[in-house]
Amino acid sequence: MRKIIGFVEGANYWTLVLLPFSIGIAPGFGNTVMGIMIVSFLLEKIIKRENPCRLSLPIILFGGFIAIGLFSFVNSASIHDSFKGIMKLLKFLMIFIVYTEKVKDKEHFKRIAIATGFAVSLIGFDAVWQSFLGRDFIRGNSLQDAIGLPRATASFPGCNGLGVYLAALTPLVAGLAIFASNLKSRTLFSIAAMLGSIGVYLTLSRGAGMGLFISIFFLSIVRRSKLIVSVLIVLLIAFPFIMPRNIKDWAKSVKYNPVIMLTDEVRIGIYRNTIKMINKHPFVGIGINTFSRSYGKYRDVDVEKTNPTADGFYAHNNFLHMAGEVGVLGLGMFLAFLVVVLKSIWSSFKKSTDPFLKALSISVFASVVSYLINGLTETSLYYSRIVMIFWFLIGLGLALSRSVNKNDC
Repeated sequence: MRKIIGFVEGANYWTLVLLPFSIGIAPGFGNTVMGIMIVSFLLEKIIKRENPCRLSLPIILFGGFIAIGLFSFVNSASIHDSFKGIMKLLKFLMIFIVYTEKVKDKEHFKRIAIATGFAVSLIGFDAVWQSFLGRDFIRGNSLQDAIGLPRATASFPGCNGLGVYLAALTPLVAGLAIFASNLKSRTLFSIAAMLGSIGVYLTLSRGAGMGLFISIFFLSIVRRSKLIVSVLIVLLIAFPFIMPRNIKDWAKSVKYNPVIMLTDEVRIGIYRNTIKMINKHPFVGIGINTFSRSYGKYRDVDVEKTNPTADGFYAHNNFLHMAGEVGVLGLGMFLAFLVVVLKSIWSSFKKSTDPFLKALSISVFASVVSYLINGLTETSLYYSRIVMIFWFLIGLGLALSRSVNKNDC
């Protein structure tokens, strides 16, 4: 029995380290690692006859979110799809519970951070490789194109997917570089952050770029690094002058409208249609996991005249998409969950006396913020592959909070 427990614990320990890397390689790899992680955790709890987790405010709030998702079935266009949506939420719940329960010691946190840095370096370098040679070396994907400019995808099917992945994890390694207490760590994490940042730029994803820039600017202010803050301000001022000619011409064609430049005209049309959807079912939405199935029924005639959209679209905004599916009650519950989680991570940063755990806490905080900012122009909480990164960050942040505050999850 001891050997079985040891094997299960070992499998769980290393899958927690490997998950961010596996997601960057391939969806099958990521799902396999996640499955082993969850199954090994549950097996260990069953063998030891332990409760999976004690109740905490984040779990209660997320449970409330799931309950509202269940209630949204009353308006669902597909009970089968909505049931799949609930199963996804349970999977996300398990991801952050496993991290919160099982990542306890500093060595485990370090290994997760190093593996994440390696993942960002590999995927960022793959984007550079693809930009020069036309195909990435992991999956053989080709470059994509927009306004006559190549856009990197690396091992992801689309450039925006790559942008979400790198913009979520690069702040984590950038923060560890900025707050590093020794030269070796600062150098290695700086290289990873640089490759990740270049990868984000090569996607030409505006949301990813905005999330990454704001998160690193935030980290630099917290660290009180005048040098990094100055460099970032200079880059921001210089970018309109050094950006590619195609982008300058496109910006001119939309009359430098900041809203269109941050989103685009098609997305604005989708947002207006989504608001119509929310107005129709404001409280519990149209049914969890049915947005794309139902979107066509809520297209506004006037909107479609100027910005036509097809059936099956996503909202390209996490919060509008969520409000459409589970209403303002569901969105409110999710926002309450986020506030509690971010407060917990911030508290671990403020209270920690260990330099590494302190640096990791603020870095995870910045990564979550970057993901949410990117989600203003992407439906990144609904991308089946990449959304696991978000729940990895939530779980890691709550694990840090538990480790620092010595509380149960």
